Amino acid sequence: MFKNKSDGRNNICGENVRKFRLAYPSKLSQRALADKMQLIGIDVDKNAIQRIESGQRFVTDLELLSLAKVFDVKCDELIQW
Repeated sequence: MFKNKSDGRNNICGENVRKFRLAYPSKLSQRALADKMQLIGIDVDKNAIQRIESGQRFVTDLELLSLAKVFDVKCDELIQW
């Protein structure tokens, strides 16, 4: 698997995904977030959410759009440094 050599992270949205997940009105668990993603057609599980948040997993454009939809934010807000 490809490894990013700059800082070891494979995405820049993971930290923001965690921030938005914990700030969600009902403080979503990783499993609950995965369930919401599955309801809109994105097949991820709790482990995938954990790897996204820790920067170990790449995030596809479809996943990014779906995360933005779940959190009701713009994609730009997820990829801010």
